[in-house]
Amino acid sequence: MSSTPKRHVLVIAYYFPPLGLSGVQRTLKFVKYLPQFGYQPTVLTVTPTGYFAQDESLLDELNGLDIEIFRAGSLDANRLLKKKGVVKMPSERMRKFLTFLSDSFFIPDNKIGWKNKALKAAIELHKKNNFSLVFATAPPFTDFLIGTELRKRFNLPLVIDYRDPWLEYPLKYYPTPLHRWLNYRMEKMVLRLSSRIIVTNRRVKELMIKKYRFLEYNDITILSQGFDPKDFETVSDSTPSPKMRITHAGVFYGDRTPKYFLQALKRIFVERPSLKEKIEACFVGVLQDEHAKLIKQLELESNIITTGYVNHESCIRHITSSDILWLTVNNDRQSPGKLYEYIGARKPVLACVPDGFIRQTLQETGASIFAKPDNVEEIAQAILKFYQMYEQNKLPRPNEEVVQKYDRVKLTEELSRMFGFLVSE
Repeated sequence: MSSTPKRHVLVIAYYFPPLGLSGVQRTLKFVKYLPQFGYQPTVLTVTPTGYFAQDESLLDELNGLDIEIFRAGSLDANRLLKKKGVVKMPSERMRKFLTFLSDSFFIPDNKIGWKNKALKAAIELHKKNNFSLVFATAPPFTDFLIGTELRKRFNLPLVIDYRDPWLEYPLKYYPTPLHRWLNYRMEKMVLRLSSRIIVTNRRVKELMIKKYRFLEYNDITILSQGFDPKDFETVSDSTPSPKMRITHAGVFYGDRTPKYFLQALKRIFVERPSLKEKIEACFVGVLQDEHAKLIKQLELESNIITTGYVNHESCIRHITSSDILWLTVNNDRQSPGKLYEYIGARKPVLACVPDGFIRQTLQETGASIFAKPDNVEEIAQAILKFYQMYEQNKLPRPNEEVVQKYDRVKLTEELSRMFGFLVSE
């Protein structure tokens, strides 16, 4: 491990603190730990903008590391909401409508208005820092386009990091075949120019190799999401609830909905009224109005705790003070960051997930019960099974060897090794 960073790397990340939500965590932690392994990051991100969550405390993690963060302006819709700061999460119907508009008029995404200003800033930063390598993370995939321009202009090694898939993103909308083809052509260009491709899971790797025949198996590296052990060392203890608490951390949107979980809880309380005083659920994060209305409609107000958006430290505290953690995902292409913080918390997981890599990951931990995301009966049975274990003080803990695989320090060390193969001595 190098004590003195020697090489400079430009990190292109539109989403970066103080913007919140799980999309910023992966990049923040790479930036935090790369200096330990011989790389000094400079972050190129957007100027303050309107977003669903803001967490100033995240930047405190970089104190004392001499990390330069350069913020370039952007001509995108978020800039219109700059003065508002935190923007209310839209209803699911409105989100779909906004997605339709965005995907109809902007390719690859509505952050394309950031490209020119960010590229200009990147060129000036390179003159000053003489970067050895460029690391671009997406979404938004505009980040990749900025990286490829730098690759062509300066012949710098380019590492691209897919936090979510591009062409096959489950919530991406293509109004016409032309829209899909333009995105395909753009992604193909980026892939051909990249020095190394990183994805967070096996399923996305398989989809890309199948779609782009020029890619070979070793061209793509899987570097999973993870958890920061420091987050769990510093979090203060919370007073445990006298009830069995099931906690969900994160935002419900698209195919992620609390509907079936809430219906399962209602079914349990109707069939076994005594459990209404013994089981509760906590939703950590922004809750859409339609979901709050559903809680009221099902008469579950006394059993559901909602926190609204909280900073990351508070989120971790809620996770660690819970008995069960709940995950719901309806596709096998996204890698929810919170899944790996669940694992890092060493808590059992109620996993409402389809067959695929997420299910396999949790099966490895040995501390999960599974149900189909939309099967109310299966979810209810899983909750009751966990309650029986809770009553007997026999809730499972995940396998520690599996937990250690997702330590962000180790994942950053692996990333630094990839860099080492690309930069010259």
